[in-house]
Amino acid sequence: MPKTDFEQIKKEVKRMVAEITELTETKLKDEAKFVDDLGVDSMMALEIVASIEKKYKVTIPETEIPKMRSLNDIYALLEKEMK
Repeated sequence: MPKTDFEQIKKEVKRMVAEITELTETKLKDEAKFVDDLGVDSMMALEIVASIEKKYKVTIPETEIPKMRSLNDIYALLEKEMK
């Protein structure tokens, strides 16, 4: 996948997570920990996973979900799953 396409995906994912967490995109830092820094609960986490799976037609293995602790983790996982 070309780098420019993935940059667009990162923006879309960030927008999606901002909407679910009800945080502004400026407050949503790529390295911020969802639970510790942003107060994301398990329902929000499941909604994030479901939204990503639906939008990008990928299946995120259940074993990977606990590893998704920040936007950077989501980006890395998506990059791997979309190859």
